[in-house]
Amino acid sequence: MISKSERETMEYAERFAGTLVPGDVLLLEGEMGAGKTVFVKGLAKGLGIEEEITSPTYAYMNDYGGVLYHYDCYRLKSGAQAEALGLTDYFYAGGICVIEWAENIADVLPAHCKRVTIAVRGAEEREILP
Repeated sequence: MISKSERETMEYAERFAGTLVPGDVLLLEGEMGAGKTVFVKGLAKGLGIEEEITSPTYAYMNDYGGVLYHYDCYRLKSGAQAEALGLTDYFYAGGICVIEWAENIADVLPAHCKRVTIAVRGAEEREILP
């Protein structure tokens, strides 16, 4: 899917939310500024979440009513660090986990994760690969 705006990315993610079920772990890949948090905003809307979605950069994870757990693992150095912070407990809490920078905790991720990659193709254009 080629998105030409944040609105298109959010609309795609809103539809994509319909493919997720409680317990899914979604790895969201893309460089800094690719639109990963924009994608999560669309997912949240598709899941019926009305709260404002913000990047959990300093909190590591934001919990949206037990329905959506949004992780930012950019500052983590290992899976052991994620475990020590209790972040891995949410993989089995019955919500949908969406993880940015999952490669930093790859050794503790569940075996069956879904993956979406967002690639920058221009100033506003993004290619979204499920």
